[in-house]
Amino acid sequence: MTLKELAERLGLSPTTVSRALNGYPEVNADTRARIVAAAREYGYRANTMARKLATGRSMAIGHVIPLSAHQMINPIFAEFMAGASEIYSSEGYETLLSAVPQANEVQTYRELARRRSVDGLIVHTPRLDDPRVDLLRELGLPFVVHGRSVDIDEDRPVYLDINNRRSFEFATNYLIELGHRRFALLNGIETISFARRRRFGFEQALDAQGLRAPASRMVNMEMTETNAYDVTCAWLREPQPPTAILTSSTISALGVARAVRDAGLELGVDVSLISHDDDLSFMANEGDPPPFTVQRSSVRDAGAKCARMLIDHIAGKKVSSEIWDCEFIEGRSTGPAPKET
Repeated sequence: MTLKELAERLGLSPTTVSRALNGYPEVNADTRARIVAAAREYGYRANTMARKLATGRSMAIGHVIPLSAHQMINPIFAEFMAGASEIYSSEGYETLLSAVPQANEVQTYRELARRRSVDGLIVHTPRLDDPRVDLLRELGLPFVVHGRSVDIDEDRPVYLDINNRRSFEFATNYLIELGHRRFALLNGIETISFARRRRFGFEQALDAQGLRAPASRMVNMEMTETNAYDVTCAWLREPQPPTAILTSSTISALGVARAVRDAGLELGVDVSLISHDDDLSFMANEGDPPPFTVQRSSVRDAGAKCARMLIDHIAGKKVSSEIWDCEFIEGRSTGPAPKET
C-alpha cells in the first residue's frame, strides 16, 4: 500500500498522513492515533529513505553499550530491546547498537552526534557520578534514561524507573511479618543506581524494627546464577545462617534455590526468598502459586515505554518522567520463619 492509498482510505490528505506518521506535533492527537492504527491494520510501511529525506532525520535510535567486566549485554538487556524494537519498527525507526570498550564510550557518543547517525539515544543503567547526562546535553542529542541516578537531584533528564527502594522495603517488611529476623541481601553492583536504592529500602525496613544485617550478608556483585549459588552456600554454612534472602534478579534466585536444595533444606520452609522479577519471557515465574515470591516489573514493557518516550521527545512533544511500582506476587518461596532449635 502506498501513502496515497492509505490517505484515500482515511479520507485525509497525503500531507496530513505523512506528517502524522513522521511525528510532526501539529497533527491532532486523535487524528494521529487513527492514522497510526490504520497504517498498522493495512500493513503500511513508510519508505525509510523517503522519511530521512523529508524530515532530515537519520530514523535511527542509538544504544551505546560499554564493554567491561560487568557488561550490559545480558538476558535482561535483550528483553528490554525486544520491547523497544517493537516500537521502533512500528514507527519506522532502526536500531543502532554500539558495543564499545568502556574507555571509548565518550568518544562513541561524540561520533554519533558528529555524524548525525542517530536521532536520539536511550541511556542504560545510570551510574553514580554518571558523566553521560551532561555529555548528551552538550551534544544536543535527545535521550531518555532507563533508571535514575541517586546523585542527581536537580534538573533531572527524562527517565523511566521503578521504585526500587519502596519495592525492597515492602519485601523486607513482608518477611519481618512472617517472623524472620536473620536476613541477607544478594544485590547487583552498587555503582549502578538501582542496586543502591534497593539496599536503602532493605536497610530502612530493618532499621524500623531494630534489626540489621551484617555487611557480610549484603553482597553486591554481577547477577549470575553461579555467583548467587556460591554466596548462598557460604551463608548456609554459618552457625546461624539467614532464614530470609532477598535477591535483585530471578537469575540470582535460581542460584539461591539450588544452594538451598543442595544443603538439604527446603525453600519456603527453612529459607524464605523474595526476588525482583523482570518478567523475562524465557524465564517465566508461573504457576498457581508460582515457584518464587517476587516483586515484578516487566523490563520488556519498560523497553517499549522508553522507546515511545524517546520518539515523542524527538518529535518535540512534552515528555514526563515516570516511576513505576512493582507488582507483588506471592509464591512458594516464602513462609513463616523456622522455629529456633
